[in-house]
Amino acid sequence: MDENHYLTVKAENIRENDCWEKLKSYTDARIALGRTGCSILTNDYLAFSLAHAKARDSIKMPFDRDRIGKELHAMGLETINVESCAANREIYLCRPDFGRRLSERSKLLLDELNYQGADVLLVIGDGLSSKAVHKQAVPFIRQFLPYMDELGMTVGPVVLAKESRVALGDDIAERMHCGLVATLIGERPGLSSPDSLGVYMTYKPYCGRMESERNCISNIRPEGLSYGKAAFKLAWLIENAYNMKKSGTALKDQSDDIQHYLTLKPHIKDTDILNIV
Repeated sequence: MDENHYLTVKAENIRENDCWEKLKSYTDARIALGRTGCSILTNDYLAFSLAHAKARDSIKMPFDRDRIGKELHAMGLETINVESCAANREIYLCRPDFGRRLSERSKLLLDELNYQGADVLLVIGDGLSSKAVHKQAVPFIRQFLPYMDELGMTVGPVVLAKESRVALGDDIAERMHCGLVATLIGERPGLSSPDSLGVYMTYKPYCGRMESERNCISNIRPEGLSYGKAAFKLAWLIENAYNMKKSGTALKDQSDDIQHYLTLKPHIKDTDILNIV
């Protein structure tokens, strides 16, 4: 064998072939990363570091309520600003219980407001990803409101809650005498999804409601559950929560099955994705 043979071997030929390579096209999950010797490839390592940085940025990004408020006002919606007991982001992350309770100032604000209720209250909370709320909340609400018109339900002013956990919505809705609350909140960022919005719905909300008494719609973003499908799911849950007078584990999401439609029908065009029989 020519002694120069080994010098002519190209670098890409050293890389081992991975039979999972084709699966990458079907998911954002980190699969089939490949390796060189005992190490992952440099590009994969850099991509991981970038994704981790984006996730951290999503958590620490300040909640821009003015921007969301302007967009909602342009849609003809009123807004109210409140805060939890967590005075800043560091306290919020270390004391989750503080994020579930209203500050004294916000309690006084809502009590003085003396709002006498609506069928549905929307609360937008920053949660663990302000980036998700900035990107997804308003487009989702735009798709959701026509369903409330169809049901003839009233929607209260949108509450923008800073340093908020999910349960804060129950406290707010109870003080505003609303029959149901849907809390739109930034989900814990993943390495491939730093901007995922979640919606938690509680029928007859009050302080002390258990997590099992809420319905959750998760992963709302263009790369996940579309605004249109998520809006229909929430509207379907609201209609059925009022009919059955319950939410949470007692109310199963069967919005994908046309046999369980009541008044509402999906407005979305890509209904073929739903399990219509």
